[in-house]
Amino acid sequence: MRTQVLIVGAGPSGLLLGQLLHKAGVANLIVERQTGDYVLGRIRAGVLEQTTVDLLDQAGVGARMHAEGLVHHGFELMFDGQRHHIDLSRLTGGKSVMVYGQTEVTHDLMEARAAVGEQTLYSASDVELFGFDGDAPGARCTVNGERIEILCDYIAGCDGYHGVSRASVPADAIQTHEKVYPFGWLGMLSDTPPVSHELIYGRHERGFTLCSMRSSTRSRYYLQVPLTEQVGDWSDERFWNELRARMDPAAAAALVTGPSLEKSIAPLRSFVAEPMRFGRLFLAGDAAHIVPPTGAKGLNLAASDVRYLSQALIEHYREKSEAGIEHYSSRCLSRIWKAERFSWWFTSLMHNLPNEPEIDAKLHRAELEYVVSSEAAMASMAENYVGLPW
Repeated sequence: MRTQVLIVGAGPSGLLLGQLLHKAGVANLIVERQTGDYVLGRIRAGVLEQTTVDLLDQAGVGARMHAEGLVHHGFELMFDGQRHHIDLSRLTGGKSVMVYGQTEVTHDLMEARAAVGEQTLYSASDVELFGFDGDAPGARCTVNGERIEILCDYIAGCDGYHGVSRASVPADAIQTHEKVYPFGWLGMLSDTPPVSHELIYGRHERGFTLCSMRSSTRSRYYLQVPLTEQVGDWSDERFWNELRARMDPAAAAALVTGPSLEKSIAPLRSFVAEPMRFGRLFLAGDAAHIVPPTGAKGLNLAASDVRYLSQALIEHYREKSEAGIEHYSSRCLSRIWKAERFSWWFTSLMHNLPNEPEIDAKLHRAELEYVVSSEAAMASMAENYVGLPW
């Protein structure tokens, strides 16, 4: 098989890259180790920066997002039993975010890809990348029991933290940076109305909470828990009781409970691999970086990678220019490290650390009081939350 760009991974970053390349007339093929149903079944966050919304519109997949997504002009910080409003639009000159689940983004991109007839090879096992350090890159994989070889001009590694793309890079050619946090998020999805029309980020002596939503009738809640916790030990009743105990009185009184649709525990880490280009292999999204979910930067960072990479490849094929390719890694990493900083700061501010000294807890509380009482501090938080300019 032969294509111009081979994309490894059919998550939102790989699918979005494929869609943008297709619209520019660049041939591409996607290989994905999981089934399409498995990819769609993954529950992920869904707060989109305006720049991500614009990119999805550019890709031609924004219609349902605009019809069903929820535009948020602010969010709330909760501590000491009180909520404080962060007015994103006022503080950033009119910017906002869109609440639209990553699963829905993936669904829209899958439908768009199927509609234009671009090929995705699902359940591709034993993927092996070769030749990306020379002029003849490609991959071998097994599909439906048959070993096939795909030749290409470039490989885009969009296959996540555990994927084959980053693992294919020689160890001495890549540097990784990692911070693992000593707690996780226990998340629960339920068909219940959200407790608030905006997200609530809460710091409490019992642990962090996040009250989020996927729609006006579907809620997503998170609790900070030790990494030793097991999902099976958390009944719906126990989850709702703990969530209510960490809320402010008004939210606790307004909480509507119901059966869970899904529960899971996600560990938190900060991770960056650099550089993000190795000859004719590019890393994008979770293959190159992970952020704690506090601040909702993961999908948005992946989208910015895809924007830079699609522009670089389109420029190469249209203008025979290598400028975008040469600068891809540095452009991405400049934005990535700023988002890593914000996610680390927001995570550290809102969570209780095990055996945290009392002075640290008091410093965090003072920081929160400063944020909600200072126009400059609120503006800085808002600017980072809606996303820095690309």
